[in-house]
Amino acid sequence: MTEAYKQLEARFHRMSVLSGIGGMLHWDMAVIMPGGGADARSEQLATLSVLENELINAPDLGDLIASAETENLDDWQKANLAEMKRGWVHGTAVPADLVEKMSRAETRCEVAWRKARADNDFKGLLPQLQEVLDLSIEAGKAKAEALGTSVYDALLDQYDPMMRSERIDSLFAELESFLPDFTADVIERQKSEDKPIKPVGPFPVETQNRIGLDLMKAVGFDFDHGRLDISHHPFCGGIPEDVRLTTRYDENDFTSAIMGVLHETGHAMYERGLPKEWQNQPVGTARGMTMHESQSLLVEMQACRSEEFLTYAGPVFEAAFGGDSSAWTANNLHRLYTRVEPGLIRVDADEVTYPAHVILRYRIERALIEGDMKLADLPSAWNEMMQKLLGIVPEDDRNGCMQDIHWPSGAWGYFPTYTLGAMAAAQIFAAAKDANPDIATGLTRGDFAPLMSWLGTNIHSQASSKSTDAILEAATGKVLGVEAFKAHLENRYGR
Repeated sequence: MTEAYKQLEARFHRMSVLSGIGGMLHWDMAVIMPGGGADARSEQLATLSVLENELINAPDLGDLIASAETENLDDWQKANLAEMKRGWVHGTAVPADLVEKMSRAETRCEVAWRKARADNDFKGLLPQLQEVLDLSIEAGKAKAEALGTSVYDALLDQYDPMMRSERIDSLFAELESFLPDFTADVIERQKSEDKPIKPVGPFPVETQNRIGLDLMKAVGFDFDHGRLDISHHPFCGGIPEDVRLTTRYDENDFTSAIMGVLHETGHAMYERGLPKEWQNQPVGTARGMTMHESQSLLVEMQACRSEEFLTYAGPVFEAAFGGDSSAWTANNLHRLYTRVEPGLIRVDADEVTYPAHVILRYRIERALIEGDMKLADLPSAWNEMMQKLLGIVPEDDRNGCMQDIHWPSGAWGYFPTYTLGAMAAAQIFAAAKDANPDIATGLTRGDFAPLMSWLGTNIHSQASSKSTDAILEAATGKVLGVEAFKAHLENRYGR
């Protein structure tokens, strides 16, 4: 290993460790931190951000990268260097004082959002959310200049490297040409069928939690390297060696929590499957949020809403909750889990209507970032677009424009990766089942090992060594597209 590259590995290792500390502090803030700790936590996270910014802005870092580019490196080292350079371009574009301001504002706003959402108080949240948006735009402009992109694309690049809004527009347009008529047909057909039997609660939180833990084990989660907790908004955080998952419970509906756990377990398995020899290096991290969301949606939607898996899960649910046995058959659960009905809440949406939730958020955040919409107009714009895309309007902002944590926490440019991830998930799952018939039969026994083995080889172990499209093409034969997702929806819902 050559000297310049060796120095870079040491420095980026340190940055990764600092980032991991920040991740654990964020988990603590979302799960167990008392409200009175918000100011101190803001100070801690801001200090970490400054330290990371100082490392990425070291005066000699650019020269080290240039020197390393002339050295004799293997393919993974070259990929690692490319990721270092991408991180350096992002990091050096934003001044240190802006990084600190953003960290403080995002922490304060995220804490404020929890209370404001509970109180249905958008006006109360507006000043802090406006500050986060203004600072995000300022950072986006700095990054756009460095990357040669639009402001929105510069923010998007943080979450989905090399993805651009022009391509998203094309993919989403293809979806929009298909989904409205398809959705209407599915809803009309389901109206003519006998309604599935809905299991009757209450479903005790303790029982839901136990089932969630058992299903995590079935998927392959290692509890020596992670845990499950409760938060306002389900998420997966921490670090690959200590993955923190959260969900939220409703005693009247066990589905949301269980599927939330499975969704976050998909994220966790990706993190745990990243190559250990490249831990704490840029190339050893997940390949952006489209790939990350593909892994969570593959587990939750593709695998765990399949009839094969529900053959296994039905008896597990019946043993835990009791009640009418006919409600727990695989056929009934499948019909229940594939019921299509427009709803207000993104995280509870079915597969068919979910893309509309994402398209709404994508268009709104682009308009806000590009200055085509005022933040004060967000509630009315949200309601108008909900009516247009889903035919429903929320009665309050709590279940409308305030339902997601992303914007208060500064994650502008994140939302499109959810539906891009759904497309990738369908593509990957179809290829995996074609490659190994044991995957589908394994799910009937609650055995995820064949699926996780295939994902480990073809997706997880690749980390950031290649682009998203290159990983998908190697694993599935095609770059990211809409075709497999449409085929999946037609197969599952068009019968």
